[in-house]
Amino acid sequence: MRNRSFEKHYYLMLLPGLIWLVLFNIVPMSGIVMAFQDFNPGAGIWKSEWIGLENFEYMFVLSDSKTVLFNTIYIAVLKIIGNLIVPLVFALMLNELRLQIVKRWVQTIVYLPHFLSWVILSGILLDVFAFKGPINSVLGAFGVEPVLFFARADLFPYIIVGSDVWKEFGFNTIIYLAALTSINPALYEAAAIDGATRMKRLWHVTLPGITTTIVLLAVLSLGNVLNAGFDQIFNLYNPLVYSSGDIIDTWVYRAGLLNLQFSLATAMGLLKSVVSFILIVVSYMLASKFANYRIF
Repeated sequence: MRNRSFEKHYYLMLLPGLIWLVLFNIVPMSGIVMAFQDFNPGAGIWKSEWIGLENFEYMFVLSDSKTVLFNTIYIAVLKIIGNLIVPLVFALMLNELRLQIVKRWVQTIVYLPHFLSWVILSGILLDVFAFKGPINSVLGAFGVEPVLFFARADLFPYIIVGSDVWKEFGFNTIIYLAALTSINPALYEAAAIDGATRMKRLWHVTLPGITTTIVLLAVLSLGNVLNAGFDQIFNLYNPLVYSSGDIIDTWVYRAGLLNLQFSLATAMGLLKSVVSFILIVVSYMLASKFANYRIF
């Protein structure tokens, strides 16, 4: 009876979160029926004409849909690769530092951007990469003509990926540093006695010791293949870079809220959600198989 009374307190703690989940995640799902309708705001969801899969068929013949899908996958994959490799390399470098005070300061500094929203960071990036900003000033000192970075469709995806990696690699580094603490120090001592250099110890002791963590993070990131970062791109893009920077989420925003094509935008969003759900299920199956990771 005493354990049950304790459980009641836990359920009460969960209650606000469950209410938020139901109100903002589950109840709005009833709106997905618009994907199968010619939605008329005046008639409402229940009285709008039912047209089946016509919105999906129309969506696939649009030239914009192919561009948007390619941009989404391209940017998302680059982000996944960058957010796996850069934090790993930085964590290995940081782990080799012997001065703990320097290690803590560096870790804190690179961790700070994670707590800033893209509204703030976008303003900073727009100023830094502005026509008369610091980057162009440095380039001008070497005789390079100023570049309109956010007007160049060929540069925009790489600015997006680079800024996302810069923002998040400090947080991801902590995961790898936590994994590094689980490696038995005796393995390093044994390797040193056998004559292994620092690089060999890194290659034969450190990396194998965190292989499971690397595989786990890589597999779980598969679920984000269609999530290229709406808030970041929305605050940075403009019509000049739609050809390389427009992703599914920004396209849905413009089609649904600006152009009032509610049914078409809902169809695109529903398709993305279904594919993302499948990718998440597959990623957890792979994580269970290769990294012995399970939620349930």
